[in-house]
Amino acid sequence: MKINDPNSYQPATELEIIQQLLPLEDSLVLELGCGRAWMTRQLAERFQPRQLIATEVDSIQHAKNLLIDDLPTVTFCTGGAESIAQADNSIDIVLMLKSLHHVPVPLMTQGLTEIARVLKPGGLAYISEPIYAGDFNDILRLFHDEKEVRTAAFTALIQAVEMGQFELVEQRFFNAPGHYKDFSEFDERMIQVTHTDHQIDDITYRRIRNAFNRHMTDEGAHFLKPSRVDLLRKPLN
Repeated sequence: MKINDPNSYQPATELEIIQQLLPLEDSLVLELGCGRAWMTRQLAERFQPRQLIATEVDSIQHAKNLLIDDLPTVTFCTGGAESIAQADNSIDIVLMLKSLHHVPVPLMTQGLTEIARVLKPGGLAYISEPIYAGDFNDILRLFHDEKEVRTAAFTALIQAVEMGQFELVEQRFFNAPGHYKDFSEFDERMIQVTHTDHQIDDITYRRIRNAFNRHMTDEGAHFLKPSRVDLLRKPLN
């Protein structure tokens, strides 16, 4: 397993990778860390799982998600990966979309153990994580440097495979396109979030804005966000 492989990147969106790797249709799917539920909606509407359980630890965002009333196959729940409410051997597919590194480091191993517990034998865990590289990452680390937690998340994955909780099916590295119409949109989506208090002073805020604005064009700011998917399978025995 590699934390990064610069020679293996392909241009793709997360949804395209998911479509290539996962048999979501008519499956019972658990999404851990659904955030604003944008991807939850895409998963439910495009791939038509039998049921999609979407969890979120941020109570403010979870309350907003509960107001969504047009996704009949989706159930929104509160909670983290380290304590999953579902029964043993009950889930076909678990997804963590850029969320494993948000699990507190001391609980990452427990979270992966919980994923293995709830997956059916032969079930798949799709773990997508951002790579610590690229222009977009250079902006993020001005106010929220995630190098240590992303490394810890990858280490936890390696240990889970080495312990036999999972088998590695495949790794994919891809550059996902990201677009922001202006700094205000970046500010709203990345800084003014309810799950983290970034506590940014005025000097740092100006540095972030200036770094972002160097990428602005007449059509907004475009980025390539390097990502890695570790597709894991729970052993049959």
